[in-house]
Amino acid sequence: MKISDLRIDYILKSLDEKEVTASPIDQFKIWFEEALKAKVLEVNAMTLSTVRQDGLPNSRIVLLKGVDEGFIFFTNYSSTKGKELNDHPYAALTFFWPELERQVRLIGKVSKISPEESDEYFFSRPYSSQVGAWASPQSQPIPNRQFLEDNEKKLREKFDQQSMKRPDNWGGYRLLASEVEFWQGRASRLHDRVLYTQVLEGSWKIQRLAP
Repeated sequence: MKISDLRIDYILKSLDEKEVTASPIDQFKIWFEEALKAKVLEVNAMTLSTVRQDGLPNSRIVLLKGVDEGFIFFTNYSSTKGKELNDHPYAALTFFWPELERQVRLIGKVSKISPEESDEYFFSRPYSSQVGAWASPQSQPIPNRQFLEDNEKKLREKFDQQSMKRPDNWGGYRLLASEVEFWQGRASRLHDRVLYTQVLEGSWKIQRLAP
């Protein structure tokens, strides 16, 4: 089969701009709960898009770890995405939940969360993941797999579960969205798209977009 022949007609649900909540955060939480109930695989997986120094886009999958006034994720601050966010603190997030034929896209400013918040999450992780945060010089060239395994062994000898601490260059970010789009697949490619645009803090303009 040719790739261009791959086609699915979306028929599960609809989305009406008159029925969404006033806040995109609240609307996201509703959809996220529905995705959980639908047992979407890796429901909190999202594409994080940043801007490279040369102006080109750069995307990868990361995991959402919290939603409050913003969207929280964690990484190594010295990684490629960490450096890009330091140079250009804006990003886009994309969620795709095929089981519900839904997509959510967000754009906003990104900043580091507090050290206390990063500590709280870091110490909630399994011990092996804590060691992994120390063992990997994320995004840096390494000679081979053995390099990582040797690092892990040394760090397990250095830190037990009682003496473990969070690396200074590892922690969380919070994206405060200024635009949020909810996309619901519909038949004949006439999809439903509802865009929230922040007008003032806590105030949003809601529009339907053509598919």
